[in-house]
Amino acid sequence: MSDLRRDARAGRWVAVAPGRADRPQEEPDACPFCAGNEHMSTAETFRAGDGPTGWDVRVVPNLYPALVRHEVVAHGPTHCTSFGDLRDATVERVAEAWQRRAADTDGTVFAFLNEGAAAGASRTHSHSQLVWLPGPPPALLAESGPAEVLPFLERGGIVAGCPIASRSPYEVQIAPVDPDPDGLYSELLGDALLLLSETVRCLKRVHGGPVPFNAWLHDGAHWHLEVLPRTTVLAGLELGAGVWINPVPPEVAVVALRAAGAAA
Repeated sequence: MSDLRRDARAGRWVAVAPGRADRPQEEPDACPFCAGNEHMSTAETFRAGDGPTGWDVRVVPNLYPALVRHEVVAHGPTHCTSFGDLRDATVERVAEAWQRRAADTDGTVFAFLNEGAAAGASRTHSHSQLVWLPGPPPALLAESGPAEVLPFLERGGIVAGCPIASRSPYEVQIAPVDPDPDGLYSELLGDALLLLSETVRCLKRVHGGPVPFNAWLHDGAHWHLEVLPRTTVLAGLELGAGVWINPVPPEVAVVALRAAGAAA
């Protein structure tokens, strides 16, 4: 059983989750997120769309939860390994799944996506995750609002840009052009995830191959997605002082991402 601990003196939250150590290594032809392997996961909590076994996006409880309530959103019935390679319809159903699970349950839902082993993904099939917290996450509470960005893509009232104080090379923020409250209830969330998919393709073009990354939704009055490519190693200054070292100026990164977007 996971145990969410808060140390008020240190200002720290930690999920103590011994079961996470038991996560198995992925085996070929044994992906629990692929159509036909539904028996390998626990009872689903949501499904949407059509597919070989009647779904395009499927939500199930995580077998190795980090928190008491922790669910996995499987992206597509076939084994697609990148969010950037999903069909638009599938991406829009991912947004629907996030929003339906938030609406159907109590608590604060935190939605995030890990892609690539370097970003903490234990399964290669594209998926996102939902965890339920007792309140807004500390990282969100520490913000005064979305970051100031240098834009490189804009679609449907959503803009993607590199923060002027990017924490890592090619960090991206995706947010509505105009303030729009409550992303988990916003009609623009699907458009934001479509722009995330396009951003992943841009990152791949810039780097000449897949880029491991973490992405998450910071919900609230000025909701936004944050995308953090995992191309550098966090060390003492980042972990101890909270001061990030970024060897690629965002002014350089945004030029490359604009060119990659134009080449699509």
